[in-house]
Amino acid sequence: MQFELWIGDAAEIRTKRVRKQKTDRQDAELLLRLLIEDRFPRIWVADGENRDLRQLLWHRHRMVQMRTRIMNQLHVLALNEGVRRKKALWRPAGRAQLQSLVLARWASRRRQDLLELLDQLTPKIQELTRALEQEVEKRPVARRLMTHPGVGPLTALAFELVIGTPERFGCGKQIASYVGLVPSEESSGDRRRLGHISKQGNSLLRFLLVEAAQVTVRTDPDWRRRFLHLAMRRERRIAKVAMARKLAVRLYWMWRKEWDYEQMRKFGSQGRKSGSHAGVPTASTWYPRLRSSRIIRFVRLRLDFAFTAGPRSS
Repeated sequence: MQFELWIGDAAEIRTKRVRKQKTDRQDAELLLRLLIEDRFPRIWVADGENRDLRQLLWHRHRMVQMRTRIMNQLHVLALNEGVRRKKALWRPAGRAQLQSLVLARWASRRRQDLLELLDQLTPKIQELTRALEQEVEKRPVARRLMTHPGVGPLTALAFELVIGTPERFGCGKQIASYVGLVPSEESSGDRRRLGHISKQGNSLLRFLLVEAAQVTVRTDPDWRRRFLHLAMRRERRIAKVAMARKLAVRLYWMWRKEWDYEQMRKFGSQGRKSGSHAGVPTASTWYPRLRSSRIIRFVRLRLDFAFTAGPRSS
């Protein structure tokens, strides 16, 4: 006999209990009633293949972090000797200069061990990267997400594995909340208090979205304009998180609508053409040369005129 395992949302099941008494028998009756009435709050669970591919992503991520720590230590050794090469330190000429530095006994031993570890990690990371790219080639969803600027194989595959299926979410706000890119809130009455982001959900996907959003800002003029506007109003770190949230929502709609990046730019996330709202032209469509502030002043003048002019004579 084969059984299908269902896992329910414990918090939602608890809200459906009416009695204050809690016993195992009452819990079993509640679960049975929810199943019979088709109201059981079932949660999505990743299959074995999905969980195994996540191990690939995490393993590569940790290996890259280890390599970064080793490279930082080698940078410190070079800086102590007055050598400042930055990324050029890892080119053949820079590495030769690092190895030619005259160091004390244990500093030289440290340099040798770190270089050996670096030489061991680099081919392993390259092997994991090739395996990741081969897996992405088998997945149409990941390839479609990669059409967005700044989104590489790692981010696309992680987004597909963590989200699972877009039908689980009703809108982009739920995606942003699921990956922990929305602010925490402690409000009471008329007072609304927003804190830092919740940081719920998969931390690796959240990290990759922030990194990919920064690449998109550097390559896309519209994203860069939006980022600089947010950075001037708030802070750069807040602007980075905001752009990562926007990227997550974009990828969600691309996946749900089965669009590539060009179709996304043409129709927008809600399936309408850019420059229109539900088929009604906006002010930016009627007056493309007017900026937003001029449009606002223009609309105010028209409203003032409409209320002060009075009825026309027949």
